[in-house]
Amino acid sequence: MDLGLSGWVRNLPDGRVEVQAEGTPMALSDLRLWCERGPTDAQVSLVRPSQMPITGADWFEIRN
Repeated sequence: MDLGLSGWVRNLPDGRVEVQAEGTPMALSDLRLWCERGPTDAQVSLVRPSQMPITGADWFEIRN
């Protein structure tokens, strides 16, 4: 999935996933909708969006 976002994503030890992303309102909305559905075989119980200060990053990484 390529939404043209910048930021990062990581899996937390308790099974949650944390994402910090910047992009257009449409791309961020698409990301939120994808997170609510989750990938095949995932069980999503809660998506909690929040606003953060813009960092101006121009990359996206998967963190460990």
